[in-house]
Amino acid sequence: MKRITVYCSSSTSLDPQFFDAARKLGNAMGARGLELVYGGGGIGLMGEVARAMKKAGGRIHGIITKRLLELEQGFDGCDELVVVESMSERKRLMSHHGDGFIALPGGLGTFEEFFEVLVQRQVGEHCKPIGLVNLCGYYNPLINLIDHGIEHRFIKPAVHHLLQVDENPEVVLEGVLSAEPFDIDPDRFLPMGKG
Repeated sequence: MKRITVYCSSSTSLDPQFFDAARKLGNAMGARGLELVYGGGGIGLMGEVARAMKKAGGRIHGIITKRLLELEQGFDGCDELVVVESMSERKRLMSHHGDGFIALPGGLGTFEEFFEVLVQRQVGEHCKPIGLVNLCGYYNPLINLIDHGIEHRFIKPAVHHLLQVDENPEVVLEGVLSAEPFDIDPDRFLPMGKG
């Protein structure tokens, strides 16, 4: 695995512990010689993970829309910064270029990106591992929502096997790096399956 796509917030008004987690992830990725694929921003958690990655000697591949280039203050330390027209294209390229995915805490955009790659994994469109940094229980409501869907039989319990979840970003990274790819058994993973 060479490239990890990281989804996270561009908000600048977060509790400092979220910025610390972004720096830890960037440092850990850079120390392992990985490439960061991310939304290309220079502020919020995006900026923190990118700066930490750069400081640790890692390569950075940013992908940002023209509309967000100014708002998210495109990070000028990217080794490659691709500017695209739409969020759909941004998501497609971020998904395509990553060998695995990690979601730090984020807002609606991060939720959308996370669920898109999770659904793609669930239906077997890719075999890339997915990690969720659940710092301070931030993603507990999201996990509870998945469990609610499982309880009502809209989602299969096996979906939990597609996720590496921990509050520590370094533990999540190790889980993603060590995850063994496997093919999707429709009976176990898809709601129309027999199981």
